[in-house]
Amino acid sequence: MATGSKGKARTPTINNRRARYNYSILESFECGIMLAGSEVKSLREGRASLQDAYARVSDNEIWLHGMHISPYAFSRAELEPVRPRKLLLHRRQIDELARATGERGVTLVPLQLYFKDGRVKLELGVARGKRSYDKRQTIAERDAQRQVERALKGQRD
Repeated sequence: MATGSKGKARTPTINNRRARYNYSILESFECGIMLAGSEVKSLREGRASLQDAYARVSDNEIWLHGMHISPYAFSRAELEPVRPRKLLLHRRQIDELARATGERGVTLVPLQLYFKDGRVKLELGVARGKRSYDKRQTIAERDAQRQVERALKGQRD
């Protein structure tokens, strides 16, 4: 993602690393998010956390709860770092997400926050919680993948 025409400046992406470990992602959606100007500046500096964040459907709107955005140092506005933020989706998508979360054990989890064409976008996942044995299986698969990569790297050298 490049900003401006002179140089390529990488805009930060904030990832929720634990989401894919704790949940199996069934489907994902890209959505906009309503923010104040100083919050966008903080995001450009990479000063946010999706660690404890989750989304809920209420009154045919989707709200993101628990996302922490650190206050921008040069801002006059005093915004609460952890406050509900409205997510922007099409009506059909909201209806689909409301139907999906009606099932037992299904929740909406933010996966990553990034900039696209100068706007902040959030990747929202429809997720089902993993059991502890599923988590152990994920760790085993990741370790096996690492061993394969090491063996291939050893053959190339």
